[in-house]
Amino acid sequence: VQLVESGGGSAQVGGSLRLSCAHSGGVYGRNCMGWFRQAPGKRREGVATSDSLGRTTYADSVKGRFSISRDNAKNTLYLQMNSLKTEDTGVYYCAATDGWVPSSLGQGTQVTVS
Repeated sequence: VQLVESGGGSAQVGGSLRLSCAHSGGVYGRNCMGWFRQAPGKRREGVATSDSLGRTTYADSVKGRFSISRDNAKNTLYLQMNSLKTEDTGVYYCAATDGWVPSSLGQGTQVTVS
């Protein structure tokens, strides 16, 4: 297993959650990584990406609320989610990416906001 997400769960509207993604290092630590999500009945969408230089991009729907970060020494990618909304509900996946295109995904972690 190369990508393992954790930290999902239930939160109230306006609350916060922090997702973590443990990866196997190597190519994952050197390349762009990101978070994606899929809500029930909807297509998977990109949430945030972080390249090897730490430059970040965000979907418009999460700008100002979510923050992606990475600790390459710990082989871990994070997603801090604040001011959660019900529309943030879904399965969140960590991925190695080429821009907004995921090349490999973890198993996902469920986030439910109510």
